[in-house]
Amino acid sequence: MVPESISHSLDREIGWLGAAEIGDRIRRGTLVRDEVTSAVVRRIDRLDRKVHSFVHVEPQASTGDGLLAGVPVGVKDTQPVAGMRWTSGALKWRERIADHDAIPVARARAAGATIVGKTNTPELASNPSTINDLFPATENPWRAGYTPGGSSGGSAAAVAAGLCTIAIGDDYGGSIRIPAACCGVLGYRPTPGDFPEEVPDAPHINSRGPMARSVADLRIAFEVMAGVRVPAGKIGSLRIALVIGSSGGLHLDEAGRDATARAADTLRAQGHRLEVVDWAPLPCLDAYHVVRRVSFGAIEGEPSDYGDFVAAAMTKGRTFAGVTYFRAVQEGTVAARKLLQDRLESGFDAFLTPTLGFLPMPIDQVPAFFGEQWNSQNQFLLPVSFSGLPSIAMPAGLHDGIPVSVQLVGRYRHDAELLDLAAQLESAQGFGFERPPLFD
Repeated sequence: MVPESISHSLDREIGWLGAAEIGDRIRRGTLVRDEVTSAVVRRIDRLDRKVHSFVHVEPQASTGDGLLAGVPVGVKDTQPVAGMRWTSGALKWRERIADHDAIPVARARAAGATIVGKTNTPELASNPSTINDLFPATENPWRAGYTPGGSSGGSAAAVAAGLCTIAIGDDYGGSIRIPAACCGVLGYRPTPGDFPEEVPDAPHINSRGPMARSVADLRIAFEVMAGVRVPAGKIGSLRIALVIGSSGGLHLDEAGRDATARAADTLRAQGHRLEVVDWAPLPCLDAYHVVRRVSFGAIEGEPSDYGDFVAAAMTKGRTFAGVTYFRAVQEGTVAARKLLQDRLESGFDAFLTPTLGFLPMPIDQVPAFFGEQWNSQNQFLLPVSFSGLPSIAMPAGLHDGIPVSVQLVGRYRHDAELLDLAAQLESAQGFGFERPPLFD
């Protein structure tokens, strides 16, 4: 029998491997696919009680051949995985079992990935933290009792804790980028539609995407699940729009401002040209208040089927006239175009912004949806959501032991260039994933 200390050491080594390294070791015969699954399941069993990132684990998950051979993948519980519970964090759906895979899940499985389980989400992805009435609250791997963000908080916490290599989330108003920033991992919001959806999002805002510990793993996940090749390459000198604050009196923590300034200095040293631009996100924030409530109003069932917040949002969403909704989509999109696309079409190649207005905070202090603090938290995210442009939340070190993040935004359909820029920033000291001490 292998001593427990050695077993834990082996599990730890396997738990932190990247997707490419897992595949390389399997091809060379120095690692067996089932060994990876067993190690990750043991880590989940031993460590997930600290963060509650998974709501379902598949101990006998199958694996196959392909680009993701043997790679452990977690899936946000808003997306179906055949044979697994599919609750979306709602009591109404607590007994639902999916009879099919979401399209990105099916593509990952076809590429050999091991779908190890479902990750936690607030009810119907309705909260910027990851709490619901079905499962324990997901906590931040960096500090107990602190939020991992939401609504893909279970996915981000699982990746950060070394409990899966890649996780699939979705992002309407920041639901990949917020938890990636809070947990210190990379969160990639592709152009909406790149990761196909079974039910199209009417305003074309929602975007499924991957979370990982490296740009290399984001790249592999994107190639598999979007079906688009984005080979790594060298980029020349880019002209980057630098955002270091907003109009409208919105709050930005100094740590976020400082991280953005450090990233700007780093990118300048790497040969890029950065120019400060203004940022006026309030029209996008106002539009989102309408659009998101209407999206809740369109959900199946009655308000009484759901928790208090979803019930209120659903009720309010059903009161808006169609023309009000249409104008909100239009106004949010036009405002985002002025901030982002127009500048990209007039000579800029990318944007650098803070990711969040606030650092991660205790779970009971997370700002309520649609309030003033929530506006500040999401000021750099919602214009990107309305723009349809790809973006990546990048780890930018720690402040008082808590992750800080910056956001890179790329040109439409220029995912390879955005990933190359992110990889360049990741290579610099002070950027990229760090392991939370309690999970290393």
